[in-house]
Amino acid sequence: MSTPESQPTSEDAASVSKKAAKKEAAKQEKLRRRQEQEALAAATRSLAVDDEQDPLAANYGDVPLNEIQSKTVEDVSRWTEVGALTNTSENRSVLIRGRAQTIRAVGKNMAFVVVRERGFTVQCVATVQPDTVSRQMVKYVAGLSRESIIDIEGVVSVPSVEIKGTTQQVEVQVRKLYCVSKAAVLPINIEDAARSDAEIEKALQAGEKLVRVNQDTRLNNRVLDLRTPANQGIFRIQSQVGTIFRQFLLSEGFFEIHTPKLIAGSSEGGAAVFRLDYKGQPACLAQSPQLHKQMAICGDFGRVFEIGGVYRAEDSYTHRHLCEFIGLDVEMEIKSHYSEVMDIVGRLFVTIFDTLNKTCEKELEAVGRQYPFEPLKYLPETLRLKFEEGIQMLKDAGVEVDPMGDLNTEAERKLGQLVLEKYGTEFYILHRYPLAVRPFYTMPCHDNPAYSNSFDVFIRGEEIISGAQRVHVPELLAERAQACGIELKTISTYIDAFRYGAPPHGGFGVGLERVVMLFCGLNNIRKTSLFPRDPLRIAP
Repeated sequence: MSTPESQPTSEDAASVSKKAAKKEAAKQEKLRRRQEQEALAAATRSLAVDDEQDPLAANYGDVPLNEIQSKTVEDVSRWTEVGALTNTSENRSVLIRGRAQTIRAVGKNMAFVVVRERGFTVQCVATVQPDTVSRQMVKYVAGLSRESIIDIEGVVSVPSVEIKGTTQQVEVQVRKLYCVSKAAVLPINIEDAARSDAEIEKALQAGEKLVRVNQDTRLNNRVLDLRTPANQGIFRIQSQVGTIFRQFLLSEGFFEIHTPKLIAGSSEGGAAVFRLDYKGQPACLAQSPQLHKQMAICGDFGRVFEIGGVYRAEDSYTHRHLCEFIGLDVEMEIKSHYSEVMDIVGRLFVTIFDTLNKTCEKELEAVGRQYPFEPLKYLPETLRLKFEEGIQMLKDAGVEVDPMGDLNTEAERKLGQLVLEKYGTEFYILHRYPLAVRPFYTMPCHDNPAYSNSFDVFIRGEEIISGAQRVHVPELLAERAQACGIELKTISTYIDAFRYGAPPHGGFGVGLERVVMLFCGLNNIRKTSLFPRDPLRIAP
């Protein structure tokens, strides 16, 4: 007879049941993929037999390897981009290349293929024709695997009814079709990855269950995830931010520099640094280009900027932190007041916002379809508030904060809400922070050394920029570094740079990914990092 200890509990049974269910689901998924691969192989074998008897076999098929090894030089103007296909192209012969997004056969005499190229889609139709398209060709088209790269020659037609599900309102009547690169069975479907939460919830309410692709699955299959219209939009917007940043600063008399990412000591102080061995010497990855962009100013460069990698070894498992990101950094001489730096910040970001709204309408629309958001509210002249004013606004709203401490995430969001309500903007500057919460190289205020000539900039209640006037007096710099626990020998060359005459100067740094995330109202910075690096992820 069983003892009480040996009898399984209901919890044990539930655990076993869950494990069994997962095991069975994995088994079925494996079986499904094998069946798909076998079906594809069978179709290919069948086509090989058919091709021997097909007089039109030269009009379709897999492109041999030697044909895509840069065998011949051809005029690239022969090719037409999918996005350029409009009703003005009617009756024109075109050659296009793209991915087979969806394939659908209609009997034995017709097959539809939606071809996608850089977010644009067009419907192509292969219909049996005596001199160009055979039944075997239709069968070949119907057997293509999704996401394969194909070349199509055909004639553009304009249908009398609207084509649903494609960006281009024309069709291409297929005359020739060749597969350049076959896609294997997909671990995630692009259609699933492109769905919005609202679409999934709506289907659920209607009794239909759609696949929701979670974030880890997306990042594990990032190459496929990047093909969605939203991601195509996000990274084109990101590219524009970098371009506008560079062009604006060049027009303001700045020039671009490139600083080392392997350094002897910490750039920012603290323990959040990636340490490594550098030919037998201790070294680390730069937490910012801070020290070297200041040294560039001491080298009489006047106004400089950099776009480059930044590395932070923080164990931050939040929606807005990464261990590696792209920093947009600026440093400049100051003539009289650190407000000169804030002037650049305000005009730079208003220019970025204005330009994105004007030139990235399609990209913003694509992002908004999957991740709905309200356009950013900002003023033509950027609002500035002193830190003390921000603290008072929070206190008046009943929020208890340390008047000499930094703002936590909750306080930042609340202040952003209060500023929006009072001033009608989601983009503003908060300046004159307590010195104790700023890096060692920050200049103290002239009238109260407990405060500093520093500022942070916020979008939608989240900090995106940190900036300040820097300490350019070597004795004060050494004193501040020691007070922050930094070994002077690790930054001796940095401090020495100020011993030969250094102009008053200041600057700021901002994370590219965070700018795009907040401008587009996204909920996680991993959506705006091409291949994110966080405490748990170093691949792909």
